Amino acid sequence: MKRSIILIIVAVVALLVYFLVFYTPSPDREIPQQTIENEASKDTHRLPVAEEKILPTASPDQEEVPSEYQDDIEEETTPAASKVYTYGYKIVDTNVLSYYNNNSVIYEPSVGTSFYGQDAQYQINNPSYTNNGDGTITDKVTGLMWQKDMGEKMTLEEALAKARNLNLGGHSDWRVPTIKELYSLIIFTGRVQGEKAVSFFINTNYFNHPLGDEREIDAQTWSSTEYVGRTMQNDETIFGVNFVDGRIKGYPKYDPRTRQLNKMYFRLVRGNTDYGENSFIDNGDGTISDLATGLMWQKEDSKEGMDWEDALSYANNLNSTGHNDWRLPNTKELQSIVDYSRSPQTTNSAAISPIFNISSILDPNGKTNYPFFWTSTTHLDGIDPESHAVYICFGECQGRMMGNLMDVHGAGAQRSDPKSGNRGNYPQYFGPQGDIRYVYNYVRAVRNIE
Repeated sequence: MKRSIILIIVAVVALLVYFLVFYTPSPDREIPQQTIENEASKDTHRLPVAEEKILPTASPDQEEVPSEYQDDIEEETTPAASKVYTYGYKIVDTNVLSYYNNNSVIYEPSVGTSFYGQDAQYQINNPSYTNNGDGTITDKVTGLMWQKDMGEKMTLEEALAKARNLNLGGHSDWRVPTIKELYSLIIFTGRVQGEKAVSFFINTNYFNHPLGDEREIDAQTWSSTEYVGRTMQNDETIFGVNFVDGRIKGYPKYDPRTRQLNKMYFRLVRGNTDYGENSFIDNGDGTISDLATGLMWQKEDSKEGMDWEDALSYANNLNSTGHNDWRLPNTKELQSIVDYSRSPQTTNSAAISPIFNISSILDPNGKTNYPFFWTSTTHLDGIDPESHAVYICFGECQGRMMGNLMDVHGAGAQRSDPKSGNRGNYPQYFGPQGDIRYVYNYVRAVRNIE
């Protein structure tokens, strides 16, 4: 009997030892791959993640990472563990660092106070360039490479021919930039007073930029984007950026007097052919995500006009679709959703994707048009430079000339309005093209995709 008990105890101990040795996972033991796949597949609501290059690390006997990866390492600013998306259309920040009320510089507003939520309070993708020392400048945010110097004025056709034949910096794939590519270079630390430049709206530490001959502001840079409608007196029109006065306008392709092709400056570009291409998704909850820029937008707009201070407040206090971090977009963010293939004249719509809803208004002649939309960016212009803020025209960008109300700058233009004023005093008309001023403009809020 005792012998049997002893044998049983020995057998139990042997079984325990067997399980401890063969079934207890060691620290080095790998988890089966199927387990990893099953865990990852549980999250079915995540947006697709773009494939990223894995950078090699230096081994003890390797002093530095191979040279072909150096640029990627220098540009990396976000810890790898926190990355979710790789965006092909990164919006470069406006470089605005100062804070403003309706007419002056102020200290940084705090949450819940007037003028909180303006441009300077959101520093995202700050401008960063490399001078390659060969007549080219690389934008480290967008991946675009630019000519440092533009040369002489030329027609659009001459610029297209120049791009085809140019070999600069060892590259022969140059092109005339689109308006969205060109606008990526603008900064809003520039200032203008009437026809006189005070400081440029482009970083002149990297880019050479001329002034106009008769008027300093007449040194516009044209893009390859032609307006799908017509401006002024039925003029064919090319969109350009004025880095002297800080605006996007449409300019006549032909001189109205001579009917000869107009000439303007061009800054050629290469690289990142996806830049400026949106990737919109309707989330089905009143929001639209742009997977190209990493921004989420209201599908609806404010449905009413308001002054700049109220526009900031409207966006900051928006609590919609479970998000409370909405803000008024800066001008480069808002311009990113303009659709330059659309216009009231050609598609009977605003210059925005039909995935969005947009209000309509009646212009002073009682004709249907679409609102101007505020941005959070102050435009330093005039004798009271802090008193204007930037807006984007999603409908005809009208002015009154020779007593006639007309589309003077094209749907998709960018100008600025006084930040405030007596509602009963507007609309007004201002400047050589009689730009219409509403002051009480509309809002479409934005937030960053998490």
